[in-house]
Amino acid sequence: MQQTTIDLLNFIQTSTSPYHTVLTAKALLEANGFHELGPSEDWKLEANGKYFVTIYDSALIAFRTGEAGTRGLRIAAAHTDFPCFRLKPAAEVVTNGYGTLNIEGYGGMIVSTWMDRPLSLAGKVVTRTDNPFAPKTHFVDFKRPLLTMASLAIHMNREVNDGYKWNKQKDILPLATMLGQDSKDRTFFQKFLARELGCEMDAILSFELSTYPVEKGCTFGLNDEFISSPRLDNLTSCKACLDGLIYGQGSDGLKVAALFDNEEVGSTTKQGANSLVLNNLLKRIYSRLGLTEENLYEDMQTGFMLSVDVAHAMHPNYVDKCDITNKPVLNGGMVLKQAASQSYAGDAEAVAVIKGLCQKNDIPCQLFVNRSDIKGGSTLGSMASALTPIRTMDIGVALLAMHSARETMGVKDQMALTELIMAFFK
Repeated sequence: MQQTTIDLLNFIQTSTSPYHTVLTAKALLEANGFHELGPSEDWKLEANGKYFVTIYDSALIAFRTGEAGTRGLRIAAAHTDFPCFRLKPAAEVVTNGYGTLNIEGYGGMIVSTWMDRPLSLAGKVVTRTDNPFAPKTHFVDFKRPLLTMASLAIHMNREVNDGYKWNKQKDILPLATMLGQDSKDRTFFQKFLARELGCEMDAILSFELSTYPVEKGCTFGLNDEFISSPRLDNLTSCKACLDGLIYGQGSDGLKVAALFDNEEVGSTTKQGANSLVLNNLLKRIYSRLGLTEENLYEDMQTGFMLSVDVAHAMHPNYVDKCDITNKPVLNGGMVLKQAASQSYAGDAEAVAVIKGLCQKNDIPCQLFVNRSDIKGGSTLGSMASALTPIRTMDIGVALLAMHSARETMGVKDQMALTELIMAFFK
């Protein structure tokens, strides 16, 4: 197994919530000489500096300042979140001695793929302190099977294989514990959290916890040519953006890797791409480097942003779902994503730039557009570039089963994507 695949699967294994994606990214950046900046501190930036800042724990922006006196702006952006199920407050549900948990969907997942899998929980728990405006945040990943969403037996639903519409409030509440037939314990999960954190139950004020499949990612295929893993959307892109920034050797101007949160629910949050967080941060960096806001606007006009998110591969059993002339395949190289609707960012010059980079560096690439009669998805590129007007191109690796509990990609494609982003920053 090539090292790129091993590194990707290790990154995914520890990135079990958006918060843990940021924690994993921080560890990778710090191991490569990047220094953390506090968002509320007065920054002192130096030439050839390597820095990062976290935004509300679930987003991160890292950057290299380049040599003194040089100008230029290049950004690679991805998102830390992924479709999953998240616990609601007061999550305990007691039914005839069974303890289940009240959940809601986050993003557009394929529900059936989550059924009957061992699931764990990761995210944050917030506890009381003496200062109500400064509660204590605990990042937790239980790293063991805690839950399962048990299917109804086929004997009780003979039509299940003919297509079944899951009721997300009723059908999929995950089984967590047995309480006994006469139990009316409505705090069993709160007690579990208190035991795990080593605190009093009434000290827990709130939590944001996501379910995730505990099975590790792996390679498969007669020639080991595929990867099967949770969260390929969009941790493949996060890892490639970080590797590109760390190992890309360009030293002129500002190089940025931006990992936003909440793309799967529209990006319109304080830590999402459809906010002023990137624009504000760029202004702050330019100011601390002794450059003006006018300099920033000038560099936006000559700069470039990559919006890095996964693309749909042609499915061998559903070829008719593809566009008739643009059919990306697994292991065919990184994908340029285009849409006349601008749900993907890009224009003719942007496409030419990325194709030119690929040709110059012998990086395989392919094209994706939706069938004209099928509405496709969107990503953060168009939103981020509308607020920070810079030429942008949407790219990514091709997947099968996007938004499944386990997705599939080609082992060669992560290397192609990483090489492109390294060349982009070089």
